[in-house]
Amino acid sequence: MNTFMDLLIIFIGAAIVNNFVLTRFLGLCTFFGVSRKLEPSIGFGLAVIFVLGCSSALCWVLYEYVMKPYNLMFLKNIIFILIIAAFVQLVEAVVRKMNPALFKYLGVYLILMASNCAVLAPPLINIDKDYNFFQSVVQAVGSGAGFALALILMSCIRERLEFSEVPESMRGMPISFIVAGLLALAFMGFTAMIKL
Repeated sequence: MNTFMDLLIIFIGAAIVNNFVLTRFLGLCTFFGVSRKLEPSIGFGLAVIFVLGCSSALCWVLYEYVMKPYNLMFLKNIIFILIIAAFVQLVEAVVRKMNPALFKYLGVYLILMASNCAVLAPPLINIDKDYNFFQSVVQAVGSGAGFALALILMSCIRERLEFSEVPESMRGMPISFIVAGLLALAFMGFTAMIKL
């Protein structure tokens, strides 16, 4: 049985030390596309946490109880993408019904979550590290929380930069890349904290 401390280390490792956006550089398209404003970043971050948690749990169950016994491991990428796409469609339907403004703002990024490498990575990492069910879910939720944290930090900074005196040639994406690089350097400072 896992101790609470082991699960906490997995969560912190996934969220901060091995942050998909700022240390592994996965999911940068949606990171830069969604992080313009704070509210959509929070909504997208919560959607990523939900999709990652649910899809990783289902992927683990299917891998352990269907793919392994029947020697179908070669289908894992295809099956995992289909599971993720199903959960993304569920999130899309809920967001469209509950918050049409958020759905309109997120637009194509919400749909692209199904093919986002940052969303596919946790189930694959769970298999590579041979995590059990609880470790897999904690790692996936931690990865989603790290993605949401990176989005929220970046959106707060980008909103503030709109009212700052930034040279004309640096406005927009150039200053965003510089800020993302500085955030990545800050997050890489945590790598000595936990070796996962």
